[in-house]
Amino acid sequence: MSMSAYFRALRSSYQAEIDDLTSDSEGRDVLRQRLLEKRSQMAFLSQMMETSPEMVAVAFHGGFHFELPAVMEQMLTLESDELPDWDSLADAIQLTPWAKDLAAPLLKEPQGSWFMTVAATLEYLYQRPSPHHHDHAQPDEQAEHENHPHPRHPDHGHDFDADDDHHRRGDLDHDEAGADWLEGQGFDRKE
Repeated sequence: MSMSAYFRALRSSYQAEIDDLTSDSEGRDVLRQRLLEKRSQMAFLSQMMETSPEMVAVAFHGGFHFELPAVMEQMLTLESDELPDWDSLADAIQLTPWAKDLAAPLLKEPQGSWFMTVAATLEYLYQRPSPHHHDHAQPDEQAEHENHPHPRHPDHGHDFDADDDHHRRGDLDHDEAGADWLEGQGFDRKE
């Protein structure tokens, strides 16, 4: 599935915003502290929802749970004027309690629904595993994987095939639910 020009353009900006918030000039991890600060400035930041959504969206970092990844994958293909209404995504995206509170005043704004859809899609894109994730693993990570076999490894007494079958069925259930949702929104069903 290809990504829209809109999300391709915002992806690196969102990543850069999170990178800027992550560490201070001495290299200490200050992401949590800076996110709390950002969240306390939402009244001011909300003025930038339309012009620089990525700068506001970072305040919601860690506040979304993606229930239907297939829906999110479809969202990545849409341009900014094609995005569905936030309320229509209730089955696909859940907000944590603090994110719900943060979103409430924004959703009262004329562009609030659109912004929340953009913010969720940017966060999904940020969390989405890269297809080359293992290719870029650091040597320490590779050594860690070699020293600690996968917990479903047959040598550890687990039924590897049964676990994989269960995992695949779960993926199919999520995919089917996502396909049902997309069809309900007017998208063509993929076979």
